[in-house]
Amino acid sequence: MTEEMEILVRLGAGFGVMIVGLILALLLKGVDRKFAAWLQARIGPPLRQPFWDVAKLFQKDNIVPERAVPWAFNGAPLVAFIASLALLLFIPLGQISGIEADWLPVLGGYGDLILLIYLFAVPGLMMAIGGFASGSPLSTIGAQREMVMMMSYEFPLAIVVLTMAYRISHMDIAGGAFNLSTIVQNPIWSNDSVGVLGIVAMMLFTVVFFLIIPSELSKIPFDAPEAETEIGGGILAEYSGTNLAMFYLSDAVKTVAFAALAIALFFPYNLSPAFDLAFLGGMENAGVVVVDVLFWVFKIELLYFLAVTVIRVGAARLKIDRLSWLYLVPLSGLALVGALLMYLDVIL
Repeated sequence: MTEEMEILVRLGAGFGVMIVGLILALLLKGVDRKFAAWLQARIGPPLRQPFWDVAKLFQKDNIVPERAVPWAFNGAPLVAFIASLALLLFIPLGQISGIEADWLPVLGGYGDLILLIYLFAVPGLMMAIGGFASGSPLSTIGAQREMVMMMSYEFPLAIVVLTMAYRISHMDIAGGAFNLSTIVQNPIWSNDSVGVLGIVAMMLFTVVFFLIIPSELSKIPFDAPEAETEIGGGILAEYSGTNLAMFYLSDAVKTVAFAALAIALFFPYNLSPAFDLAFLGGMENAGVVVVDVLFWVFKIELLYFLAVTVIRVGAARLKIDRLSWLYLVPLSGLALVGALLMYLDVIL
């Protein structure tokens, strides 16, 4: 394949991943609202409601407050949306048994795990910039809370990711330690070189990452930056029309991307090895693809249901000071203990 053809293939693949990611993200929002209604003994909106919401917002006019900084107020949603789409290009959206080489990220490579941590911070940072630029005191409060929350959960998140990369670097495997595809294809759980201490560390990391998910996505009880009952929507109080639609889509896509990252780091296993698909003959590979992709979507939905839907239905909103303390003290402490155990697992 020529270099020009490879570029065209990657462009086509990237465009396809973004479209599929957008559709899956909106469907996930619809399923989430349906499950939340079921837990509360309600009927809830139809699964297609998020698509209607986005279509309606794109038909509305953008209203820019008089005291806003227009270029920052209008630019923040666009940058957030672009950054969230870029996330999909660096995450392996599933792992297909036996043909992993054909299922790598569109733009994956050495160091993509570090890049992902930065990209995940961009949508939240853009929401904070948009809140500050709106000129609204309620949005400013929301933006301040967003910055505090980001500084709180990014620390334990960085500990988990860096420690896992450190452990991968001490395994006898090919590929860079910060290459997400390497971690996906060589799960730490099932590696023979990882001892009991490493397994315990991974359990602690799973708990920490599980509790970071709703905060990264600003869902109840970690939605202090929006808090409709306190600050009237906070960051998004002054947004409408296309700008609000882009923030909505950014949140939806980031949801799928972060759940996919959790699956890639902790649960990258497939279902197809449990089935004998030889009866499909020449279509055996196609059967493997279907089974593994459907199982990957199921894992995304199950993780989101447990980490977000159940928690936001059964818990009340946390105050920003308690939220910050939760991540900087107990969860960071758990992450540091896990890092120490992983280090001991390497040297002992």
